[in-house]
Amino acid sequence: MANRPPVGLPTLSRRSRILIVVGVVVLIGLILSSRVLSTYIDWLWFGEVGFQSVFTTTLLTKVVLFLAVGVVVGGLVWASLFLAYRSRPVFVPLSGPDDPVSRYRMVVTRRLKLFGIGIPVVVGFLSAVTATNDWQQAQLFLHGTTFGKTDPIFNLDIGFFVFTLPFYEWMLNWLFVAVALSFFGALITHYLFGAIRLAGRGGQLSGPARIQLSVIAGIFVLLKAVAYFFDRYDLLFSQNNPQAFGATYTALNAVMPAKLILLCIAVFCAAAFFAGAFLRNLQLPAIATALLVLSSLLIGVAWPAVLQQFSVAPNANEKESVPISHNIAATKDAFGIGDGKVSTKVYDNKPTATNDQIKSDVSTVANARLLDPSVLYATFKQFRQGRNFYDFPPKLDIDRYTVNGVTSDFIVAAREVNTNGLAESQKNWINEHLVYTHGNGFVAAKASTVTATGYPDFTVSELGSDGKVSEGEITVKQPRVYYGELQGDTNDYAIVGGPDGQKANEGQEYDTDATKYTYQGSGGVSIGNWFNRLVFAAYYGERNILFNSAITDNSKIMYYRDPADRVKNVAPWLTLDSDPYPAVINGNIEWIVDGYTTLTNYPYSQQTQLGDATTDSTNANANASGARQPNQGVGYIRNSVKATVDAYTGQVKLYAVDDTDPVLKAWEAVYPNTVSPSSDISPELRAHFRYPEDLFKVQRGLLAKYHVTSPQDFFSNVGFWNVPGDPTAVDNPTNVQAVAAQTTPQPPYYVMSGNPAATDSKASFQLTSPLVFLGRDFMSAYVSVASDPGPNYGKITVLQLPTDTQTPGPKLMQTQFITTFANQLNLFKQQATNIKYGNLLTLPVGGGLLYVEPVYVEQSQSSNSNTSYPQLSRVLVSYNGGVGFAPSFTDALNQALSGANTGNPGTGNTGGTSGSTSTSPTTTTGQPPAGGSPDMAKAVADIQSALAAIKSAQQSGDFQALGNAYKALDDATKEFNTAQSASSTSPTTTGGR
Repeated sequence: MANRPPVGLPTLSRRSRILIVVGVVVLIGLILSSRVLSTYIDWLWFGEVGFQSVFTTTLLTKVVLFLAVGVVVGGLVWASLFLAYRSRPVFVPLSGPDDPVSRYRMVVTRRLKLFGIGIPVVVGFLSAVTATNDWQQAQLFLHGTTFGKTDPIFNLDIGFFVFTLPFYEWMLNWLFVAVALSFFGALITHYLFGAIRLAGRGGQLSGPARIQLSVIAGIFVLLKAVAYFFDRYDLLFSQNNPQAFGATYTALNAVMPAKLILLCIAVFCAAAFFAGAFLRNLQLPAIATALLVLSSLLIGVAWPAVLQQFSVAPNANEKESVPISHNIAATKDAFGIGDGKVSTKVYDNKPTATNDQIKSDVSTVANARLLDPSVLYATFKQFRQGRNFYDFPPKLDIDRYTVNGVTSDFIVAAREVNTNGLAESQKNWINEHLVYTHGNGFVAAKASTVTATGYPDFTVSELGSDGKVSEGEITVKQPRVYYGELQGDTNDYAIVGGPDGQKANEGQEYDTDATKYTYQGSGGVSIGNWFNRLVFAAYYGERNILFNSAITDNSKIMYYRDPADRVKNVAPWLTLDSDPYPAVINGNIEWIVDGYTTLTNYPYSQQTQLGDATTDSTNANANASGARQPNQGVGYIRNSVKATVDAYTGQVKLYAVDDTDPVLKAWEAVYPNTVSPSSDISPELRAHFRYPEDLFKVQRGLLAKYHVTSPQDFFSNVGFWNVPGDPTAVDNPTNVQAVAAQTTPQPPYYVMSGNPAATDSKASFQLTSPLVFLGRDFMSAYVSVASDPGPNYGKITVLQLPTDTQTPGPKLMQTQFITTFANQLNLFKQQATNIKYGNLLTLPVGGGLLYVEPVYVEQSQSSNSNTSYPQLSRVLVSYNGGVGFAPSFTDALNQALSGANTGNPGTGNTGGTSGSTSTSPTTTTGQPPAGGSPDMAKAVADIQSALAAIKSAQQSGDFQALGNAYKALDDATKEFNTAQSASSTSPTTTGGR
């Protein structure tokens, strides 16, 4: 009986095939044209900045990886399909009149080249595209160097783990992919062409199919054996132990031997598959597979679980002591917080200086910062914006400058162009890209000084109305800002330049209300020829680039104008700090960008999520002014590179500042002559280097744990610290409960202050942060890192307070401020103003701790945001239990010192805005003093009761009870003052004025 011939897919007409081919070609052309345009534009840009070698090296690396992975994966899949097709059975019986397999077989047979070549090409292409993302891994493998340090388990150089091992595992993973795809390709081909038939009791498998599939499966198992070998090294990166990263006791004594045993079993199983290729049954490969699976469960899973549950868990503090000690040592080394970088000193917080000595302190007290760069953006904009198309970054920066022989910290900002600020009538393509092309000026304000009205005392260097430079106290020779932080989002490109012979003051760029300008610098890519104009017109989708008559042979286009973008492009191997800052170097405005070399894995080092570790109250949400790091795992970090970007020319320079970093050495070998040595850094530039914030945030978070050196104490978390929550970053700044609930970390602060660990009292530029005890809000330590150039740069000092201290941390101090001066603070709210707290600084002075917090006010009912900007109204100060609240820092300090006492830190002066102080009597009985009244006796008793409640609440950390106690103390003090004024006899008191 004849079978009905199988029905294939309908045959396409010649016209249909042509249309399909044309459509595919057009689609590919559209995809590739965008990529080609982008590549050409990048090539031009790298030529502008002089880093074309970076572009070519990176591109060549990606091309080589693309071809290598594409050929290997696609080639193995093609070979597998080819062998399966060549060994197909000559005769294939049909299973029935409607056999679906025969239909697909007929389709494949009719388009054999399409399937036989197209499938491997597509698979290879997709694999190759994915592989190019790992180009950095390949380059580190080729140029990796040694660390000169070994791991504690295998005694191999760290370079093997960070440079070599990742690439080996990368290759192994792609071989797994290629072999797996080859196996499934062969399996499907054999099935389509009848070498594998599922009909009958057990089905049928032809000899060639058995051989090919068994060999491929054997290769896969053999690769698994290699993976077991490498898995032993990966145990040093394990995150299974919640106490410490790295290989645990169970990993070292159960998992690691199990990997070797499984390796041997896998080799035996691979041999069984190879042998099974020439046997007529598959029992041996099946038994080998079952053995491998069973041994993986018993040896690789069950045995470590049993050891962990019944041996390690009951004695974990002893069993894990050695792995924890490895983790402590490796983490300190990987994050630069080892003994050579960190010095610890006991700080008792027991003042030894007199009040007069505190007031006359010239290193710390004289430099107490009153301006908060994260608060004053609106104030800078109101007073120094100039024109609506100028603006400042939302988070201002802080740096130090020497003016009239005195070095002070300044709040600084470059006045940049922001075309988003143009009025609707001003918005057009010409204005946005040809006229308003650059900013104007450098604005600064001394951080420890305000005017009589509470505003910053500005010093500005800018272009005057006559087009000449008006120099402030910080001299700027070229105030035009073409490259800045705002250019990354607002003004994506600018076209500058003019006809031959055109002078600088004859152009069309806005310079001042009375002058125009033509760019004279080296920045920008030429668009003087029609080809480049056509390319950029197509890239930006803007026909005006082609037809605007102002664009001449000398015109140039500026793009990638954000300093961080420029540095990231020329050094794609760097992780950049989230806060570039402008500095005036030899009269020029230059952006300084800190660059980190990072590694994901470092043996036994704790892997830290960079985004989480660097998040604080300045960047905790999308509306925050500060930028935020992506949340990538980091097990090693160094601030090895400082980059500069000229605000006028856009020139990028990279400087090595840690020549000992092996990761930097590897990248310098990849991109020779792109990083200048440290000796090329001028003294003027080095004087403005800061210790980067993001690195310090990571280090202080780790120091909170890794200052503990005993493995047993580390295991039980004894002595752990914590980064305090920022008490000033609350929606309702006068709400004690909101302060208590604040968990967003307080940012570190740059300050000019003396270093208690130094032998002299000279003021220096430091990055500082307090730390509190874990689960408590009392101060545990004060951490500072030197930021001035010299041998101490980058050295971290930890002032460690006694474990039984009750020194209030930031949240407790903020609570005391709020409750003590509740009436005065509420008065501001009644006057239609909002209160904004500035940075709460903690400063070691005279053996004690000085707390300084500026209080700003702004209009709360203004419909115009331009009339609502912070103004310094009061300063909160606390020292040794005394507190002050006054319009000036000097008055507030005097109040705090007059109310300070040595008996009860956190209690004392409750003075108001007038500068007067209210003090509590020292009487210890419930009876009135001699000649006193019953009302005075009651007031004294209430004061004593309130003081006792305050002490109890401070010890327990109960914010609600503390707030109530402070309120009771305030009420009792007022009762006492009332009774005192009505009495003919005054009680004996201490701490008065």
